[in-house]
Amino acid sequence: MTAAVLAVDGGNSKTDVMLVAADGSLLAHVRGPGSSPHRLGAAGCFALLRQLVDEVQAAAGQQLDRAAGVAEVAAVYLAGADLPREIIELQRRLDELGWAPKAYVENDTFALLRTGTDATDAVAVVCGAGINCVGVRADGTQVRFPALGRSSGDWGGGWQLGEEALWAAARHEDGRGPATVLTAQIAEWFDLPSVAAVGEALHFDELADERLVELAPVVLQASAQGDPVARGVVDHLADEVALLAVTALRRLALLDRPADVVLGGGVIAAGDRILLAGVRARLGEAAPLAIPRVVVDPPVLGAALAGLDLLGARPDAHRRLRTTADLSAV
Repeated sequence: MTAAVLAVDGGNSKTDVMLVAADGSLLAHVRGPGSSPHRLGAAGCFALLRQLVDEVQAAAGQQLDRAAGVAEVAAVYLAGADLPREIIELQRRLDELGWAPKAYVENDTFALLRTGTDATDAVAVVCGAGINCVGVRADGTQVRFPALGRSSGDWGGGWQLGEEALWAAARHEDGRGPATVLTAQIAEWFDLPSVAAVGEALHFDELADERLVELAPVVLQASAQGDPVARGVVDHLADEVALLAVTALRRLALLDRPADVVLGGGVIAAGDRILLAGVRARLGEAAPLAIPRVVVDPPVLGAALAGLDLLGARPDAHRRLRTTADLSAV
């Protein structure tokens, strides 16, 4: 079957690439490492994507003929496609590859949004390695955030959980802060004798800063076990997730009507009961008509659905992709 959509979801930790037929059949899927241009640069990002597109074509049995293109639509969603100048540069590089007559780059949070809902009034908050939020209204209005970290007012995501946990554990260990089980757990996680040793390893680049994201499940588990310091970190994250969603709903003038709030990303998809209950409670207070929807399907599904949207595919194509594609390994 001829590929209708080349769908890409390029995140910080992994990249999924799919080929989908016009009837919604999944032709092939491959997964590779993270491709965020913030980490690899635009050139490095597209060098990796080119390799993965070759792999997915081979998996689908397509001939690797670049002149013939890959699909009718290339829907490429990337972590780090945040600012207009970034998207312009990424779009230029995508156009040069000639993968499809219709090809576009967008922030990966929009892929999560499309994965989680068919509604035209909706917002999405992704909480994976980092945190971001986008929203859309039926008239085409969009809202988005720069998502540059603390410099753009952001707090949250797995890396931030790890950083906060390390901060609290260091203060417990040296006597400046309250006791927390995180102190012993962090030292054990990195197989070092103390939290101070972890800090020293980070300082001398013997331990990569990116590994702090590994502490996110440690924090969630400590919170579930009743550690007050870990619980405080998780409560802060619930505040931020809900605040992003409510702010987006307010900017879209959607607080007075039902609207989906799609929640996803690795930290959210982990299904932590305390975190999700906290987000739902805060949404219930500030946006009582909002409808929270936790997404566990991979955002590359949303990229493919958006590509089918652009092609004007029949509704049964969308249903087929959602219900019959084996995404268990995605």
